[in-house]
Amino acid sequence: MLTVVAVVFAATVLQLRGEVPAELKITGDWEVQVSVREPQVVEAVVKIAPPEMLAVSAEKYDSLPLFNPRAGGWVKGAQLRALRAQETTTPYLLEPASLVVRAGAGAEAEVFRKGEDYEADLSWGTFGRLAKGRIKEGQPVFVSYRHALLRLDAVVLGRDGRIVVRRGEPRAAAPAPPKVEAGERHLGNVWLPGRVAKLAPEHLFVVSETAFPEPPKANPSVAEQLVPKALKKLRAGEPLRILAWGDSVTVGTYVPNPATERWQEQFVARLRERFPQAKIELVTEAWGGRNTGSYLNEPPGSPHNYREKVLGAKPDLVVSEFVNDAGLNPQAVEARYAKLLADFQGIGAEWIILTPHYVRPDWMGLNRERDVDNDPRPYVAGLRAFAAKHNVALADAALRYGRLWRQGIPYSTLMLNSINHPDARGMKIFADALLQLFP
Repeated sequence: MLTVVAVVFAATVLQLRGEVPAELKITGDWEVQVSVREPQVVEAVVKIAPPEMLAVSAEKYDSLPLFNPRAGGWVKGAQLRALRAQETTTPYLLEPASLVVRAGAGAEAEVFRKGEDYEADLSWGTFGRLAKGRIKEGQPVFVSYRHALLRLDAVVLGRDGRIVVRRGEPRAAAPAPPKVEAGERHLGNVWLPGRVAKLAPEHLFVVSETAFPEPPKANPSVAEQLVPKALKKLRAGEPLRILAWGDSVTVGTYVPNPATERWQEQFVARLRERFPQAKIELVTEAWGGRNTGSYLNEPPGSPHNYREKVLGAKPDLVVSEFVNDAGLNPQAVEARYAKLLADFQGIGAEWIILTPHYVRPDWMGLNRERDVDNDPRPYVAGLRAFAAKHNVALADAALRYGRLWRQGIPYSTLMLNSINHPDARGMKIFADALLQLFP
């Protein structure tokens, strides 16, 4: 059975591709040889513009907090403004030796000493005063530094048959690829994640798929097998209460338009399109920076007490998203999620588990964003095993994130905070995984 599915899956990939992928090969520090074989052979060597180093002079901070070496890098102190992402800074954009902190705006102003007057996390671009230093509480400082930005360039076969590089807009976080016009072929992307000394293979992303290769629909569908009561209500137009339960990704108020862009809003909107007669009530219960254990440990009366806010919501269908559970191994997943399953069954609720999105590569034990089809996290393996063992519906968003590189997309370019907060495009991937379960 697995062999047949694998063959069909591969055939779907080929169908999505439509042609042999281009070949990208580094031939110089900033040169790439591009070869296209279909519909005819076209070759060219293209030049990639190195990341631009930008200078910031005398950026004023009205006061500095004390440097906190025990905090996460992005909150150890004040954040350099040009490096700011959503809530955080983006690491490795700052040129470490360029940071200068002065008492005044002019070049003649007193220069403060790192390690004596202030300390800085030069990877994350945060800095703060030291208690025994010369920078007093409430004292303004003026900061100069140099930095790069993130950029995603597109390699395109134009309508005239020429291969060109279309430069992307540099951003501190979530850079978008340039637009590819109708009649053009998007061959690949070149990913410049900040201060890059020269191109390396991990910067080249060939487009070998134009979309996620959806597996063949199960017959009966996953929803018919594993969430039949919810599906029956959708079809009959009966009231259906869906609880979206999760962490900051489910809170989702960091996206520009939460009412339409959060994963649960996109999912429910598309369910209503598929089932026009449906009467869906969406309830969101989410807690940023926390996990399922946090909910279970909250006392009665807490704003996030599990029994009152999750079970007490009396959902017909629970959809859970907890990237913050990623510290769990498969054995811990089995123990904790078995309790959740028993509780949901006890109130007559059905359950869909979302596997998490990919997060910062180093947080996942990765050193790249391509060739990452297989999610290395034990938590994800645990979720897949738990769902299969207990006949719980699984919407495998992680599988979809793992193939983004095949569409030319470094997955971190979907993260508004450069860590783990997906933008609207990333939220859509969750909705895609959920919709795939329904007929």
